[in-house]
Amino acid sequence: MSQATSPSTGRPYGLARVCRAWKLPRSTVYHRRKQARGPAEAKPLAGKRGPQGPCSDEELVEHIRRVLRESPFHGEGYRKVWAKLRFEKIRTSPERVRRLMREHGLQAPGRVGHAHGPKAHDGTIITPRPDMMWGTDLTTTITTEEGTAHVFVAVDHCTCECVGIHAAKSGNRFQALEPIRQAVRQSFGRFQEGAATGLAVRHDHGPQYLADDFQKELAFLGIESSPSFVREPQGNGCAERFIRTLKENLLWVRHFRTIEELRLALLEFQHRYNHEWLIERHGYKTPTAVRHSFTASLETAA
Repeated sequence: MSQATSPSTGRPYGLARVCRAWKLPRSTVYHRRKQARGPAEAKPLAGKRGPQGPCSDEELVEHIRRVLRESPFHGEGYRKVWAKLRFEKIRTSPERVRRLMREHGLQAPGRVGHAHGPKAHDGTIITPRPDMMWGTDLTTTITTEEGTAHVFVAVDHCTCECVGIHAAKSGNRFQALEPIRQAVRQSFGRFQEGAATGLAVRHDHGPQYLADDFQKELAFLGIESSPSFVREPQGNGCAERFIRTLKENLLWVRHFRTIEELRLALLEFQHRYNHEWLIERHGYKTPTAVRHSFTASLETAA
């Protein structure tokens, strides 16, 4: 119809005018035309423009598959794959890695969240140096012989380092304190009154963390209690993000018979995470390397 000629003007009606008369969007017409052409006439995926780089797309895809296969973690995205390729002297752009991973179904699955408006805690929870704020939280898993187990963690907000981890049958306030105790002994070298003065602990509003025993022990150690906003897990995002990594790489991919077996596996994962997990905002360094760099800078300044 759009190619028909108007008897009064002698000119074609045109697609836009016909669609207005039929009250039909032009996108529908284009979509139907594309379907009629069939998959054989579909437009091929665009390749990389300009110079090819150190290797072809096919070779780079094999390198990407190898990096993902050799990684001890699950769910790493294109940025960390790109960083690991750079460590191996395979230089390419992040967007090229992203395109190839998308075209070959190698991207990590993403989550679709809900939109958040401005909040009272807009800003950052990242600290300029280690041991200024730790985040703590808990999750649960199942053991085949002892049933439900509670897993407690503590994470440094600067280095993203897991500074404490613990598993127990009970999820009470005393078990919630264990990763904090581990971290205080490791980071401050002692466990006594005022040992961690200047430190804050971010936690949610769970009964374990609001209990008097938990709060009094924080005060005894000189730690400031820093509760996040209700129903806003972003305020405790460092601990929440670590728990997601813990689930994807350990709790959801392995079975445990007893809580003791789970506890030992958590300690092993803590060591592997701190020494091998890459942190993008620190230039793709591991949490242990980030802490060492801060320690070295303080020693040099002294």
